[in-house]
Amino acid sequence: MKLPDDYYASFTTTDDALVLAAASSPAEVELLDEWLAAQRHDNPDVEVDVLQLPVDGEPSPGVLAKLVEELEADEDRTVVPVRVFWVPAGLPTRSKVVALISGRDTYRPPEILQRRILKRDRTRARVIAGEPAKVSELRQQWHDHTVAENPRDFAHFVVRRAVLAIERVEYRLLGPEYKSPRLVKPEILASTKFRAGLEKIPGATVDEAGKMLDELATGWSRVSVDLIPNLSRLIVKRGFDTNIDYDHTEIARLRSDLENHPAVLLFSHRSYLDGGVVPVAMQENRLPPVHMFAGINLSFGFMGPLLRRSGVIFIRRNVAGDPLYKYVLKEYVGYVVQKRFNLSWSIEGTRSRTGKMLPPKLGLLAYVADAYLAGRSDDILLQPVSISFDQLHEISEYADYARGGEKTPEGLSWLYNYIKAQGERSYGKIYVRFPEAVSMRQYLGEPGGPIATDESAKRLAMQKMAFEVAWRILQVTPINATALVSGLLLTTRGVALTLDQLHHTLQDGLDYLMRKDKPLTNSALRLRTPEGVQAAVDALSNGHPVTKVDSGREPVWYIAADDEHEAAFYRNTLIHAFLETSIVELALGYAARADGDPLEAFWTQAARLRDLLKFDFYFADSAAFREHVVEEMSWRADWESQVAAGGERIDALLREKRPLMAGAMLRPFFEAYEILASALRDAPADIEEKDLIKRAMGLGRQYVAQDRVRSNESVSALLFSTARQVAADQHLLESGPDLEVRRTAFCEELGGILADMDKVDRYAREQFMAREAERHRAKTGRAAVNRPAG
Repeated sequence: MKLPDDYYASFTTTDDALVLAAASSPAEVELLDEWLAAQRHDNPDVEVDVLQLPVDGEPSPGVLAKLVEELEADEDRTVVPVRVFWVPAGLPTRSKVVALISGRDTYRPPEILQRRILKRDRTRARVIAGEPAKVSELRQQWHDHTVAENPRDFAHFVVRRAVLAIERVEYRLLGPEYKSPRLVKPEILASTKFRAGLEKIPGATVDEAGKMLDELATGWSRVSVDLIPNLSRLIVKRGFDTNIDYDHTEIARLRSDLENHPAVLLFSHRSYLDGGVVPVAMQENRLPPVHMFAGINLSFGFMGPLLRRSGVIFIRRNVAGDPLYKYVLKEYVGYVVQKRFNLSWSIEGTRSRTGKMLPPKLGLLAYVADAYLAGRSDDILLQPVSISFDQLHEISEYADYARGGEKTPEGLSWLYNYIKAQGERSYGKIYVRFPEAVSMRQYLGEPGGPIATDESAKRLAMQKMAFEVAWRILQVTPINATALVSGLLLTTRGVALTLDQLHHTLQDGLDYLMRKDKPLTNSALRLRTPEGVQAAVDALSNGHPVTKVDSGREPVWYIAADDEHEAAFYRNTLIHAFLETSIVELALGYAARADGDPLEAFWTQAARLRDLLKFDFYFADSAAFREHVVEEMSWRADWESQVAAGGERIDALLREKRPLMAGAMLRPFFEAYEILASALRDAPADIEEKDLIKRAMGLGRQYVAQDRVRSNESVSALLFSTARQVAADQHLLESGPDLEVRRTAFCEELGGILADMDKVDRYAREQFMAREAERHRAKTGRAAVNRPAG
């Protein structure tokens, strides 16, 4: 059963060697015997001893005792791990599913089939050898990195090193996408550093820590690398275009980065699909797999074992009072990045059920930073990942949350219904972007540097780092037609628009986005044509969330009041692109009515609006924000003198500005702030968040009924949650002698901002009517020219 010569491992023994031969069957033993015979034939003066080990699991006590004896015999002897590598062949999907759930390795054919395979195709098996090492070198590593308690522990250490050496060879043969951590639990538990930290935790034991590591344990089996992304692809792409939209320049840069440094892929999170999109994207582009953190609430039914074998690390939600769990999790993260494996999770705090990204929190990122500062890697890259969708079926669920509904618990029935709903219709395309990575070294300095012992400086640097990741995600997220059409139709308050009206009104916004070089999807670019607009509104029709009326002279489209929350989700995905220009408009409105220096009032109000909106949106730092405002006004060279002139000159500036976006983008947020501020006016100083939001929901429904607010979307438990943060930041949730006065003043301030917005909306409406009149005149003129002479 001799294999072709070029399938032998390149290693040849030149020194006395102890070969640790992993074999699981008589066929594999014969292959290894032939390899050893070839080694002895080529090197007759070299003594080669062999110890057979199991392919999986721990060696038996007898084998372990023999290994101890062999290791004690000669410190200068070379240890060579070898085993048979079976070149994978295609397997039916059913076999892969069974193997994955059962934990069986289909890359190692069953013993009963091995001889048949070799008879049919001898190249399917290859004897490979891992990197050899002297016994003395291994013993030194053992003393340096583990507790090094007894010779049996050293034997276990050598077995682990042999397995890892063979795995590295197999990864090179299979490709980087098959790389996954192995033997994590024994490696961590044996670590000197881990044991030292464990001793500092009162009552902590190695056994208890081991159970926690079992809970965290994950890895990509080879069959799961083949199968899970394909299964994920079936779910993720159910209802979507089969081709995910990538930027292949970004993919090339990411591939190069991952070859040089471990990375944490931090993705935007608007859908449950996001966690499935990442592994699909990595496999489709032949990138190394990621090991993804997920809440332990998702470990239900068969999903737990399935996902654990597919790179998912389940973590507990509330661990504030469990120092041992936090320590074990921190060490687990450190070990994974030290071994240059890649982690992934949705950047914490940014989970969005309103469509826009929320400000990031540190969370797990702190553990990664600790690993870097402890010197476990010379750099760790934080790779932003933008995931966006033309449409999502989940928006109806998000709208229910906005109306005060409760979250549905995850479970098998929930999963079934989710997948079923995903296939009910077409939801367009999925877009994945990988902007330039953020370097931990750049923000935290060198490992072990001063920042490692300065907690406040470290926290500030980490906050800046997390913000930069989120900022980069926003800047590369492409704006789609769904968002632009939804944003426009929400401004009409239920009034339907014709195709021509939609097309012409969208052009100012598209002009602005292209001037600012914002990323646009093909669907957004097609809005330049009436056909592209029709395709976009038809895709959103039938309550998704646009209603089409086509029973008259020409079709018209509008958003019904009950669908406003759904449409707002899509509109909110693009607000960041129009945020600063919207603030400029409101600052101009304020400057026109302010006492004193209008130019100073403009700048003061722009800064104030930025401060009020900081819990809902991302902003550049103060200096950069000021530069951006100047850039927004650069369409008029003499804008400062016009603003300084005040009053009507500022109003003239506003009338000239294209587009006017403040009402379309920011009205729901300021109305939500104003509703909550009104609810606060006669509320107790220490009112609980839940009670305050309930009170705001009731008052908001009243205001909608009275037409005191423009739309239902402003009455949102999700918006009121951040509105409460705004109120707290204004110290309106603290007791004080003048609390009622300050609450009233804040409510009046918001009323003034909404009055400025009314003015901007009025001017925008004037622009729309002027454009309609011009189009009517042009149409009438063409008709007169074409009318036959009387």
